Amino acid sequence: MIQRKNLCVLVVEVVGRDRLIEVLGSKEATHAIERCIHRVDRAIAANNGETLRSEGDRICAAFERCDAGILAACEMLDRVLCLPPLRGLRMTVRVGVHYGGVFPPGEPAGDGEQIATRLAVAARRGQALASGAVAMLLSAATRHFVGTEAVHSPDLEGLEWPVFALGRHVGMVTSIPPAIRVSQRLRIRHQQDVLFVEDQRPIVLFGRELGNDVVIIDPRASRQHVRIERRREGFFLVDQSTNGTFVVEEDGKERCLKRSEVALVGPGRIGCGFSANEVERDLVFFEIV
Repeated sequence: MIQRKNLCVLVVEVVGRDRLIEVLGSKEATHAIERCIHRVDRAIAANNGETLRSEGDRICAAFERCDAGILAACEMLDRVLCLPPLRGLRMTVRVGVHYGGVFPPGEPAGDGEQIATRLAVAARRGQALASGAVAMLLSAATRHFVGTEAVHSPDLEGLEWPVFALGRHVGMVTSIPPAIRVSQRLRIRHQQDVLFVEDQRPIVLFGRELGNDVVIIDPRASRQHVRIERRREGFFLVDQSTNGTFVVEEDGKERCLKRSEVALVGPGRIGCGFSANEVERDLVFFEIV
C-alpha cells in the first residue's frame, strides 16, 4: 500500500531560462541556473527540508512543519536576489507553498505538490505564494512573513484556499489572527481505529483513497471526501465530495454538507456519502475531549 503523508510542500521554479540562453548562450545560462539551484538547495537543507524531486528548473521539497517551509521560501528568495546580475539579467525564482498530501518519491504527485506547483506558476518573478492551509498552521512569529491581503489572480480561480504573498517584509501584521492554543482535542473513532485532531495532527483526511487518515470503504464515498481541521475557533468539518457529508450531533438533527463547512460541537457521527442515521460499519464517531 502506498503511504501518503500530509506535509508542507514547497515548489520552486527558476524563471527565464530561454531569455538567459538568448543573452548568455547555452553553457553560461546552464551554469547560472545551477548556481541558482544550489542556493535553493541550501535554503531547503538549512530548514530541514527533504527534496522530493528535481526536474530541470523546478524543485519540489517537503517539510514536517509549515514554519520551516515558509522560512525556506523566504530564504531562497533572499539568496537568489543576492546573486549578481549577468549582463544586466537578474536571476529570479517563484515559489508556491501548500499543506497537503505527499506520496513517496517515484509515485505520482499528491494534492500537496499539485497545489504548490499551481501557486508557483501563478507567482510573479521573485515572489512566493502560500495557501491559507499553510498560514493557518504557522506560529505567531512566522506568521509575520505572510501578507495581510489575499492575492487575487485568474490563475488562482477555483482554489478553495485563500492565497497570500510571502516575504521578509511583506507585512509586519497579518490579517490571519494569531494562533491561540486549543487545549481540547477531537477524538475520532472509525471501526477499531481511534485518532485525534490536535496540535500534532491539525488536519485529518477522510476518503475512499488509500492514504487518507480515515479510509472509507463504502463506494458512495469520494476518493478525497472530507477533512476535519483544528483552527483557533475550534474544529471544522469541510466537505469536498460528490455525494455530500452527513452529520448528526447531540440535537439529533441531521445536516448534509456539500462543498461547505460546519463547526463540530459533538459528540456526533459522520456519514461519508450516506446518512449518518444508517446502521453502517463505515460511520465515523467524534467527540471533543
